[in-house]
Amino acid sequence: MPKGASAHRSLRKPKLGQHFLTDEAAARRIAEALGDVSEATVLEIGPGRGAITELLARSARRLIAVEIDRVLSAQLRMKFNLYPNVEIIEGDFLKIELDTVFGAKPGSLRTGLNFAPDPARVIGNLPYYITSDILLRLLEYRRYFSTIIVMVQKEVADRLVASAGSRDYGLLSATVQLYGRAERLFTLPPSAFSPSPKIHSSVVRITIKPRLESLRVPEAEFIAFLKLCFAQKRKTLWNNLRTRYDEGVLSAAFHKSGVKPAIRAEALPLEKTAALFREMLRALGGS
Repeated sequence: MPKGASAHRSLRKPKLGQHFLTDEAAARRIAEALGDVSEATVLEIGPGRGAITELLARSARRLIAVEIDRVLSAQLRMKFNLYPNVEIIEGDFLKIELDTVFGAKPGSLRTGLNFAPDPARVIGNLPYYITSDILLRLLEYRRYFSTIIVMVQKEVADRLVASAGSRDYGLLSATVQLYGRAERLFTLPPSAFSPSPKIHSSVVRITIKPRLESLRVPEAEFIAFLKLCFAQKRKTLWNNLRTRYDEGVLSAAFHKSGVKPAIRAEALPLEKTAALFREMLRALGGS
């Protein structure tokens, strides 16, 4: 290999976090986790060399693959140019306009009709360094999706599926579980990828099912509240909240919700956090 090419690859891998899935059996298991996609639209994030893309191209009604690497995008376009159901988008998933990709197209609606497409299914081998950013963006645009299957670092998967009271439960756990149900499907060893990462990867399924209505909380305000609750993990919930709220308001809200001031945020189930938040609103004169 030319020296320049080797140097280019060694620089590019850390930047993009590229670890390509090479285990064919694992690729099939991951694709099959999406269920029957013969009548579905699938969004693939980070197709890489196309191990899963190739399987989905033969089964999905429509496949949209978003790849940030320019060279890989060109190779994927060549590989799947005879598949009319496959669209390769070169770009950063965090920056592409999802409303343009999945939203209503100009001239496609008759006056007075609401646009309500069938939710797409998402699959992706997420770069470790931006896993949370990608997941949060998917949840932000959850109206377009029904199921999310992602390969993530095992430690991140531990956080996604963690229950309140466990050491892995935190802001990401609470946020994901606010919008859906997360379950670990299986774990893959480093040998399933090339180059092999130093950690294991887990495949997680998130079924979109927002709980905002059942918890009776306004979205933006409650997300901000969660961030404050988990601001400093070693602090008690009271100490995190007192940086923004009056102690009289806090005392009333803790008392009426039945939450103990000395508890830490990671020990509190989402239902109790929502109950505390609702009492905070009442104490502040809100709804």
